[in-house]
Amino acid sequence: MMELTVVQGDIAEQSVDAVVNETDTGLGVSGGVALSIWEQGGRELTDDAISQGPVGLGEIVITDGYELDAEYVLHAAVMPNYGERKATRESIERATEHALEAADERGCESVALPALGCGVGGFDFEDGVRIISNVVRDFEPESLSEVILVAYEDDEYETWQSVVNEMDT
Repeated sequence: MMELTVVQGDIAEQSVDAVVNETDTGLGVSGGVALSIWEQGGRELTDDAISQGPVGLGEIVITDGYELDAEYVLHAAVMPNYGERKATRESIERATEHALEAADERGCESVALPALGCGVGGFDFEDGVRIISNVVRDFEPESLSEVILVAYEDDEYETWQSVVNEMDT
């Protein structure tokens, strides 16, 4: 069983095997999570990710962690880079599943995961973290033993912690 921990902070500052980046299908900077990862990860990380796109909705592109304290960055395309640019239940589920699978396939023991689709993607935060938490709970890993759910704001942390606590009861 994986350990599920909710923390408040900057995802780019997590010391883990893999960090999940929220992005669009064009692999561009979509908002706060991507901006922080790309600023702290360095230009090579950004160039590497963009060179592998575009990708389908819910798909993952994998890069090295470069300047981050992570071996990998898993760029999760949780919203389209056209039209309304909104995340959906399906894109959040697929991106979360694919990120966990990619980390596990690479022998990662720990992964930091943001609230995919709940920022710039426009998906309701509580509903989104419930979807993500359920996907994490149902995932059966080979190597992955710790998922760190990273909330940026105080109220996001409290909401996500409440959702995880409900799952434990």
